[in-house]
Amino acid sequence: MWIKKFIPFLIFCVISLALYVGLNLNPGIIPSALINKPIPEFSLPVVGGEEVGFSSADLIAEDEVVLVNFFASWCAPCYVEHPYLMKLKERGYKIYGVSYKDKARATNKFITTQGDPYYKIAADEDGRVAIDWGWSGVPETYIIKNGVIKYKHVGPIHEMEFEDKIMSIIESIDQ
Repeated sequence: MWIKKFIPFLIFCVISLALYVGLNLNPGIIPSALINKPIPEFSLPVVGGEEVGFSSADLIAEDEVVLVNFFASWCAPCYVEHPYLMKLKERGYKIYGVSYKDKARATNKFITTQGDPYYKIAADEDGRVAIDWGWSGVPETYIIKNGVIKYKHVGPIHEMEFEDKIMSIIESIDQ
């Protein structure tokens, strides 16, 4: 009988513990099961065309660190991130762009008005490739070397974030 008196207290303790753990998690950190694994096999057409924009074979052949950026013209954070991608291109970074579920005309207008930071650009019109990569939303950027995913960045890339965090990851991959 005395155990029944402690059941509400035990329930309270379990709920309190769950809330404590949940409130201390960082919602900005979204782990990827694909880190240090080969990129999924794919072949995407160039935006608005039939010929191949780029494929997994292009990324596997890359001996250097490259970035793969999923973006869309309808994505407001993509506009925020874009000027910094232009700076990264000027600094010599090779960025592959994947236009996610976007119309060719809208993507081309976005690139024309904002600038083209991409080495190659392709269209993921049905979103299948993004899902295979473990994508969670645009913009999203992956750091790749020799066809292996080394890091996944969710959200727009900002200068301070790149210099403080992503740059050290790239440097450690290059060593």
